[in-house]
Amino acid sequence: MRTLLFAAGAVVLFAYGWLVNAPSWDFGRLIGLYVVFFFVMAQIMSWLAFGHLPSRSLLIGGILIVSGGLVIALSEG
Repeated sequence: MRTLLFAAGAVVLFAYGWLVNAPSWDFGRLIGLYVVFFFVMAQIMSWLAFGHLPSRSLLIGGILIVSGGLVIALSEG
């Protein structure tokens, strides 16, 4: 089980590194995407590792975080 968790951690770190370094975005856009990635991964880990399902307020806040991150990352200017 421990080896599986290490492998999963390696995959997550690789995905994170690729996701934030592959595009040629400026720092502000990168931070917007970083916040979204961190929030989503934290909620997935909370659910999978600890069995904590997000509350309604957490889901609403999460939708706002993801929406804001997409606006920042996909904006033209």
